[in-house]
Amino acid sequence: MPTILRVGPYRFFFYAGDRDEPPHIHVEHDDKTAKLWLAPPRLQESRGFNRKEINRIKGIIEDHQELLMDSWNDYFGQ
Repeated sequence: MPTILRVGPYRFFFYAGDRDEPPHIHVEHDDKTAKLWLAPPRLQESRGFNRKEINRIKGIIEDHQELLMDSWNDYFGQ
């Protein structure tokens, strides 16, 4: 599970087994987790994050979209 980005309390990462899915990122903070598609950023699932936090996370993804997509492509060899 490589960590791609840390912003504030959020850790953004991939799972090695995610290769066969569209580009996405997992986010965790304490015991909360979420999975968001990268292009365009949109929520796939969330456990514990409220709507305000999800919107903040989406904004972080938008701000770092190029890094996240490049990291996805580098990691999964696309």
